Amino acid sequence: MEGETFLWLIRHAPVDGVKGTIHAADAPADLTDRAQLEALRRLLPRDAASYASPVRRTVETARALGLEPELVPEFGEQDFGDWTGRRHDELAARGGEAYAQFWSDPARGRPPGGESFEDQVARVRLGLARIGAGHATLVVHSGTIRAALCIALDLTPQAALRFVINPLSLTRIDRLATGWRVVSVNQRAA
Repeated sequence: MEGETFLWLIRHAPVDGVKGTIHAADAPADLTDRAQLEALRRLLPRDAASYASPVRRTVETARALGLEPELVPEFGEQDFGDWTGRRHDELAARGGEAYAQFWSDPARGRPPGGESFEDQVARVRLGLARIGAGHATLVVHSGTIRAALCIALDLTPQAALRFVINPLSLTRIDRLATGWRVVSVNQRAA
């Protein structure tokens, strides 16, 4: 890829739904923190290309930030398959061996009908390859940002899962001619 790419990765706003749930693609964003959205918007570059995961909460967050993103399926959150729409506490109580097994190795584990974090890293790598030179904003998920950090820092997927990525936080990474550079992780606008 020719030229340098400056990526502004934003985790979507909190989900407007039951906490502790593995939310489906149609889960809405809670956009009530207008001050945080405005502070974050002021940090973003003007005239940057804009991308988002093609789910409701990322698209709503992007639009609240004044962006009209191109939707990129590769930037979707990890697919939790049959567990989507279910609560973690319920799965822990009744999820059986599959749920316990998944958490013993969350980077390689696959929920029934879903994908592993390693699979997500491979998918995000394909999405990042589609972004050309210049500035770009990506409104995505915590897992997507962890996957991008995994790629940028050449980490194992297990190590990348250690990053905390809060809602409405900003992570900055650059793809330079000499390799990747991490500028900031999980920054909150003030």
